Amino acid sequence: MASETINSKIIPLGPDESVIRKTELIISGVLRGGVLLSVAVILAGVGYFFALRFAGLLAHPTFPDTLPAVVGGLLRGDPLSIVVVGLLLLLATPVLRVAVSIIAFAIEEDRTYVLITSLVLAILLFSIFGVGAWLGRAEPAAVVDDTLPFFFFVLFSSAFAGFVGALVGLGGGVFIVPILTLVFHVPFTAAIGASIVSVIATSSGAAAAYVKDRMTNLRVGMFLEVATTLGAICGALVSTLLNPTILFIVFGVVLLISALPLIMRLGEELPQGVQNHKWAETLHLPGTYPDRRTRKDVAYHVAHIRWGFSMMYVAGLISGLLGIGSGTFKVLALDTAMRLPMKVSTTTSNFMIGVTAAASAGIFFQRGDIDPVIAAPVALGVLAGATVGALALTRMSNRRLRKVFVPIVLLVAANMLARGFGLL
Repeated sequence: MASETINSKIIPLGPDESVIRKTELIISGVLRGGVLLSVAVILAGVGYFFALRFAGLLAHPTFPDTLPAVVGGLLRGDPLSIVVVGLLLLLATPVLRVAVSIIAFAIEEDRTYVLITSLVLAILLFSIFGVGAWLGRAEPAAVVDDTLPFFFFVLFSSAFAGFVGALVGLGGGVFIVPILTLVFHVPFTAAIGASIVSVIATSSGAAAAYVKDRMTNLRVGMFLEVATTLGAICGALVSTLLNPTILFIVFGVVLLISALPLIMRLGEELPQGVQNHKWAETLHLPGTYPDRRTRKDVAYHVAHIRWGFSMMYVAGLISGLLGIGSGTFKVLALDTAMRLPMKVSTTTSNFMIGVTAAASAGIFFQRGDIDPVIAAPVALGVLAGATVGALALTRMSNRRLRKVFVPIVLLVAANMLARGFGLL
């Protein structure tokens, strides 16, 4: 990492731009590769599953929710075990992205982010193989609904959720959970498991494009992922002890209050008068992004890092407690507290929500809450919608994106309050 001396002080300049670009392409490639591989395996398993169902060779299916059970199912030729492998590949993509980021930051000779990213990876692995195994169960879980109309309805609904999620930095669960629970009467735990999958699918599908297009601030995302992963583990643990009703109400009220600053700044294209926090330069957080609409590179500062870090812990806590991506809260932290441009806020939120969800995904999987017949169409639909949404975002102004985001925040708040008061 380069540095220069000013008045006898050594000021780090950060890595070379060409090396940073190489890092971005590596991380984007990992996300894209993980998505394509998981989609191929999921499609193979789904096709095999429905072929056996139509032939009458598969009655009262169950699915494995431990790794030994998955291996055993593969050896028996169980189609749902194949689908679960595809889902696990998708769930593992954010984890692999974190692991590869360590190598990428090492190439940049950025020791600070090698340490930060290593900490995030350690937290993820502890959640998956430690907490997840502790809270898991051994017996296979029953499939909720295995009809073809159900599969396609969930697929198309999830495509819409993925499109909106990619635009505004959400995971799509705000749409998927009510559809599954209200329309198809899916148990709430299974709907939450599908929501976790949708969060990771949105993040992986959209972030691959955003990172490649230099819209995401990788260092802001990696630094704040320490807070979100710790919060997600705490939330997943506490979720086994608490009734979520009060949490839905509290989250809904917090979102309504948090939306007020956004409403006051609806016409803002770029944050004005923002000063870098004293840690911002040390952590190399300020950045630029290419604005296709104006065909210029837009530079921005990063403020109130401590507030942002604290809010990200709360966002992770909410994610683990309620099984949502809490992308709304992440965008609010990035935009309102840290004062990043709206495009950078939503794209960096998308980058982060997959890792936050992965921190609790292992717990939900090993509790038998991720039904592959529900999660498979969710994953496929969300990935398709997120890809289209990522293309649309690059052509929008920050002002228009903010006008899209505010109604979504209000919708999420209304959804949380309705669930808290038992109306959904």
